[in-house]
Amino acid sequence: VLQISKDDVTALQCKVVCLIQNGNFKEALSVINTNTKVLTSDIIAFEKAYCEYRLNRIENALKTIQSASQQTDKLKELYGQVLYRLERYDDCLAAYRDLIRNSQDEYEEERKTNLSAVVAAQSTWEKVMPEDLGLREATYELCYNSACALIGQGKLNEAMKKLQKAEELCRQSLSEDSDVTEEDIEAELAIIHGQMAYIMQLQGRTEDALQLYNQIIKLKPTDVGLLAVIANNIITINKDQNVFDSKKKVKLTNAEGVEHKLSKKQLQAIEFNKALLAMYTNQADQCRKLSASLQSQSPEHLLPVLIQAAQLCREKQHAKAIGLLQDFADQHPANAAEIKLTMAQLKIAQGSVTKACMILRSIEELQHKPGMVSALVTMYSHEEDIDSAIEVFTQAIQWYQQFQARTNYGCCVFQPKSPVHLSLIREAANFKLKHGRKKEAISDLEELWKQNPKDVHTLAQLISAYSLVDPEKAKVLSKHLPSSDTMSLKVDVDALENSHGATYVRKKAGKLTGDNQQKEQGQGDVKKKKKKKKGKLPKNYDPKVTPDPERWLPMRERSYYRGRKKGKKKDQVGKGTQGSTTAGSSELDASRTASSPPTSPRPGSAAAVSATSNVIPPRHQKPAGAPATKKKQQQKKKKGAKGGW
Repeated sequence: VLQISKDDVTALQCKVVCLIQNGNFKEALSVINTNTKVLTSDIIAFEKAYCEYRLNRIENALKTIQSASQQTDKLKELYGQVLYRLERYDDCLAAYRDLIRNSQDEYEEERKTNLSAVVAAQSTWEKVMPEDLGLREATYELCYNSACALIGQGKLNEAMKKLQKAEELCRQSLSEDSDVTEEDIEAELAIIHGQMAYIMQLQGRTEDALQLYNQIIKLKPTDVGLLAVIANNIITINKDQNVFDSKKKVKLTNAEGVEHKLSKKQLQAIEFNKALLAMYTNQADQCRKLSASLQSQSPEHLLPVLIQAAQLCREKQHAKAIGLLQDFADQHPANAAEIKLTMAQLKIAQGSVTKACMILRSIEELQHKPGMVSALVTMYSHEEDIDSAIEVFTQAIQWYQQFQARTNYGCCVFQPKSPVHLSLIREAANFKLKHGRKKEAISDLEELWKQNPKDVHTLAQLISAYSLVDPEKAKVLSKHLPSSDTMSLKVDVDALENSHGATYVRKKAGKLTGDNQQKEQGQGDVKKKKKKKKGKLPKNYDPKVTPDPERWLPMRERSYYRGRKKGKKKDQVGKGTQGSTTAGSSELDASRTASSPPTSPRPGSAAAVSATSNVIPPRHQKPAGAPATKKKQQQKKKKGAKGGW
């Protein structure tokens, strides 16, 4: 037809529709753009916008829809999809409400599903409290979107129940089709299981979440967006551990088309985790590059500059990191509080506690907070700067006084102080008493007692403080104390004395006093004597032989001890280095006997020579009267000595 009449509108329109059905969106859009004179916006607006939408040219699709002279139902449906992709959730919600209100066809269930998806996105990304739309959760898609909305509200247990219901509905609806296999059902359930694992991760059940995430990855789903989210969540579980697994998983986040499947906040979170992973794997240049890119995309965001500062700290450049944070705080005063808290932490890590205190005190919106006051007082006390700690208390108390004066302006009636204000005054008084500032503590205690005259504890503290400064004043105040009769408690003395704690103390006291007290009283209980065990007698015990009276003395102290007998071997072998000899070395020297000239004999030398000639070698000698079992007998005697022999 087009060969006969190239400007045939119906033929061109049919060609465009056929190309769209075949998924050739670029070619279809090319046909539309080359025949703009024939295919005007009124005729082909929907097809052109749909091609641009499928080619991820979302802004162009929005312009095409808005430029159409007539807004048909098809364009309104596409308009809602385009607004959802642009994350304009309020406009999208209004568009779908209008469609549901003014349409009655077989696509009503799909429109309600899209409407619930918009509500879930608002709850998750914009933290908007979703309104009850009255949608009947008859399909697993509606249950899933409802669960996502509950996750955004932090209702994790309810969301898990919704997901379990969605899983059940999904299995029921898909099992009715005989052509659907079990693998197809698991692939469809993958997104539901992924959301279940995310809830487990938020609840701290990281092992269960990690197991479920890995099961989904093994299925190899075709949804690149789902794989990217699961890989990112596994990386957040690994943190600085198992970085090799994280480096494998991060490849799934770089798949083609991921940027068109996820929201801007999801993509931003993935990029943050990439930068952190680069820092943990010591890829400093890559970390700087990613964090700088993130900062250029979101100049007011905290995380990029915090990642850069963390990388500098890993490189031991703390001063440079603090300077970077200070520059960011000066440029973005709205986020200065969190940045200054990080700067103070770095100063504390360097040991500069006083400078950290100065940074913390510069955060005006947190100066009066009890947590900040407690931190500053603790740090100043560590530095033994008591005056500065008291000044912190004073400034916080004055802030609450000024706040109360502003809220009660023009009111002459006495107004009680807030619990936080009173708590700060009490803590200040206790701190001053602890560090010997009695006079300063008295004014705080008087203020507390004025707020609650029936507070006996505060009155007692006030009297104790005055007793060191003004005893007369302490006596006057002591009259306000309640009498002993009113302070007496109804206590059963007998029951108290017979309690477990009292008996334990009484027994312990009895042990300390000893047995003398019982003997003096004469009425103590007779203790049972323990039977003594009979001592074991030695095996060679002879009752006819009188035991040695000196058996209790050590062997060296006995009268018949003559010392150890020295063996001949010990006399002949020296105690020096190995191979050295002492006494008989000259006699055994062959050089001296054979080659040396004879000398005149000395008296007794012949006898000595004859004696040495008959000497038995040491190895063949046997000690006389010393049996081989002598050492064993001595050991047995020592064992038997325990029995008294």
